[in-house]
Amino acid sequence: MLQVPPLSLYVHLPWCVRKCPYCDFNSHAQRGPLPFDDYVAALVADLDHDLPLAWGRVVHSVFFGGGTPSLFPPDAIDAFLQQASGRLRFAPDCEITLETNPGTAEHGRFEGYRAAGVNRLSFGVQSFDDGCLRRLGRIHDSREAEAAVKLAQDAGFDNINLDLMHALPGQTLAMAEADLQRAFALSPAHVSHYQLTLEPNTLFAARPPEGIPDHDAACDIQERCQAMLAEAGFEQYETSAWARPGRRCAHNLNYWHFGDYLGIGAGAHGKLTLGAEQRILRRWKLRQPASYLAKAGTAAAIGGEEDLEPSRRAFDYMLNALRLNEGFALSAFEARTGLSRDAIAGELGEAVSRGWLVVGADHVVPTALGRRFANDVISLFL
Repeated sequence: MLQVPPLSLYVHLPWCVRKCPYCDFNSHAQRGPLPFDDYVAALVADLDHDLPLAWGRVVHSVFFGGGTPSLFPPDAIDAFLQQASGRLRFAPDCEITLETNPGTAEHGRFEGYRAAGVNRLSFGVQSFDDGCLRRLGRIHDSREAEAAVKLAQDAGFDNINLDLMHALPGQTLAMAEADLQRAFALSPAHVSHYQLTLEPNTLFAARPPEGIPDHDAACDIQERCQAMLAEAGFEQYETSAWARPGRRCAHNLNYWHFGDYLGIGAGAHGKLTLGAEQRILRRWKLRQPASYLAKAGTAAAIGGEEDLEPSRRAFDYMLNALRLNEGFALSAFEARTGLSRDAIAGELGEAVSRGWLVVGADHVVPTALGRRFANDVISLFL
């Protein structure tokens, strides 16, 4: 039987200064002044429309993603959080994350975000090498990135994530090592370390940049960087996520544990377990900001929705849970999908025979080989 899992709130702020050539998120380059007040009003209307799906539930994390959420001033973030917390019960220790671009940091803004209730920041640094940043189309340089993080720390933020990418155009092993050393010097609580991938429908996919490290070079960079992160006291708990003790990202963990989340904003996706009906509902909103602004708060703002059929739940669960180094409990699989563990016994057995998983009485853990071939492991459950 399906059991209702913890609930998070995802808020999408879709604008950025300039679209990066590798980005496949729903982001739109800013053209003129942004409609901050109108967009906050649309978010609240959107939330009101979805509230019947989550009456009485506690929100354990909030995540402002984008786009570049730090384009929004603190008073806009504060206005939304006040409205949202008046409609939903926020847990006392609710993690509230705001993504920020170092190129949009201003003195005084971080104090404002902190006063609004934001208690975690995620900086899209990507690299501390100015040449790599130019090739990635970023609007900041390394000096601005370091200055922005220090401004946030001066404002009282100690729960800070740095997004870094590796296997970048023109990047050598020594350059990747230097990126991490400069990151460590800023004392972040969390590092997200991603390999650059050429996603469909991006400028880089249409016109791949020169100088991307080949497979062997990329593997060398990844292995060396993982060793450096571990030596610096960071624990890898997910494919690309490294945290100091006690600093794992609660919001992303809820995704990977197949938790529920309300998705508010242009292009936002949500997943909700409806216990009384034994359904799992996925819903997403219109992607274009203008259309979303015009229709938010009505059924017309819903870009689509679907019931996650039992036949697909095992795959969707594994797509998330097998990203975690610690794996998952079979009892949690049953509670979150409504399926019996017997339904996946054959697939688990095949994965064990290939050396990809270790299965205990109630726990499934990917091996080092399984983490390396994660896509192959997950595909067994299709």
